[in-house]
Amino acid sequence: MTHSPHCKAVTSAWLGANDAVVLAELVRDGHTESLHHGVLAVVDYDGATQMERGNPDAIVYPRSTLKPLQALAVLGTGISLSSLNLTLTTASHCGSTRHRDAVLAFLREYGLDESSLQCPHDLPLGSAERAQFLAEGHQPSRLAMNCSGKHAGFLAACTHAGYSTEDYLSMEHPLQQSIAETITQYAEEAPTFTSHDGCGAPLNALSLRGLALAIARIAKARTPHEEQLIAAVRENAWAIDGEGRDNTLTIETLGGIAKIGAEGLVVIGTPAGIAVAVKIVDGSMRATSLVALAALESVGAISSSDAAALSTRMAHPVTGGDNIIGGLQVRL
Repeated sequence: MTHSPHCKAVTSAWLGANDAVVLAELVRDGHTESLHHGVLAVVDYDGATQMERGNPDAIVYPRSTLKPLQALAVLGTGISLSSLNLTLTTASHCGSTRHRDAVLAFLREYGLDESSLQCPHDLPLGSAERAQFLAEGHQPSRLAMNCSGKHAGFLAACTHAGYSTEDYLSMEHPLQQSIAETITQYAEEAPTFTSHDGCGAPLNALSLRGLALAIARIAKARTPHEEQLIAAVRENAWAIDGEGRDNTLTIETLGGIAKIGAEGLVVIGTPAGIAVAVKIVDGSMRATSLVALAALESVGAISSSDAAALSTRMAHPVTGGDNIIGGLQVRL
C-alpha cells in the first residue's frame, strides 16, 4: 500500500451534542415536525476536506462502515476469495434466503458450517425479509444475522492463514491485530479505543474525518486489493445490502462503495476517490443516505441527476391520509 505509514495524533473528544448541527428536517404541511442533528465530512483520497458540517474530528464508533477495511485485512492474509465471497465479507446483508444460502456456501467452501460462526443468533435485518423468515417458521439464526458474511470471511481467512478459529473475535487475535493496523494506515489515525460491535467483533473508534479518508482511499482503488474489493462490490451489489435497499441502489448507480453502519452512520466513496461519512447523533438511519448524497452532489462528486434519482428512490414522504403533504429535506 502506498499510503503514508505515519498516523496523526488525534486529540478530539468523543462525539457530543455540541458537535452536531441540523442536517435534515422532516416537514409536514410546510412546517418542521422533526429535526435530525448530525456531523458529516467529505474528504478526497489525498486527505483534502471538501465539506464539513459539525465537528468531523469528534470520535465515533464507525460500526459496520468499517467492513471494507476489515475485508482488506482479510485479503491481506493472502486468501483468494471469489467476487461474491469478498462482497459478503463486506456486507451488512438484509438476511434474504439468497444471502443466507450464499453465506452457508461460503462457509462450506472452507470446511466450515453455521456452528463455526460466533455472531449472535438474529432475525433478518430487512423488514420484508424478516416477515418472510418468520412466516416460514424459522427461528433466529447466526446465518440470518446481517454480519454473518463478515464472520464467514474472518473464519475463511483464519483457516487459510493457519490462525485459530475458536478465538477469532479476540482483540489479541492476529487477524484482529491486522485489522487495527489496516484501519490505522488508511485513516492515518490510530483508533482511540476498541470496544465490541453488536456482532461481537472488535470495534475501533475513529474520527468521522479519518473514516471518510479511509473510504475515499479504498474507493479510488489504486492497489490490487482495493481494485479487487471495489470490482467485487460492483459486481455483487445485491449482496452487500439487498435488492432495492439504499447501499445496493447507490453502488448500482454510482459505482464505488456504500456502507451503512448502525446508530445513524453511512459512508459513500466514489470511483474518483471522494468519500462522505455521515453520523446522525440520535442513531436514526432515516436521513443518513439522503444527507450523504446531497453532500456529494454539493461538492460536485456526483451528478445532480444521479443524486435526484437515488434520493427519489430513498425518499421518506409524509402523508396526511392518502395524500403526500411533506417529506424529509436535507439542510446543508
